[in-house]
Amino acid sequence: MLTIHTADLVNPGGESPSLPGGAVLVEGRRIAAVETYEDLVAAHPTARVRRWPGVLTPGLLHPHGRELLEESYHPDPREDLGDEPLTGEALSALAMTDARWGASARRGVQRLLAQGTAAVVGPLQRPTVIDAVHRSGLRIQDGSAEAAPPPLLPGADATFAIFSGTECVATVIRGRLLHRRR
Repeated sequence: MLTIHTADLVNPGGESPSLPGGAVLVEGRRIAAVETYEDLVAAHPTARVRRWPGVLTPGLLHPHGRELLEESYHPDPREDLGDEPLTGEALSALAMTDARWGASARRGVQRLLAQGTAAVVGPLQRPTVIDAVHRSGLRIQDGSAEAAPPPLLPGADATFAIFSGTECVATVIRGRLLHRRR
């Protein structure tokens, strides 16, 4: 299935650093083309079209994956622990099992996707956290937090985020729409 995602493109490291009125043609997990919306829709009239407000850019790399997912607890909304991550003494006071770490990581991953994150800097140590991250589609990138996200180029993974102002509107990882603001 072909999908055209259209918004103004900001593509650091790409062949064209910005493309107002641009679009990304996604085929499966890959980017098939990066062109103007008009050119893509003319060439692929049966493709599904997703129009987004704002700018479309490569997905973000979160530099604090370990701290956010393995050194913080993301409370379940049904718990009486608030809605912000718990760290330090508050985290130490909880009975953290592998199952609880996994559930916390899944909620943390949802927060990351809602911020336009496509990868986290590791390494991560807890198997249940690693599993939650892999199942979500996020990549774990070892090494430098300063590494740039890969540019939007034909043949690359269809991994990007759309922002309207400072708010993430949508996050797509390997062709799958994993977050959309309601």
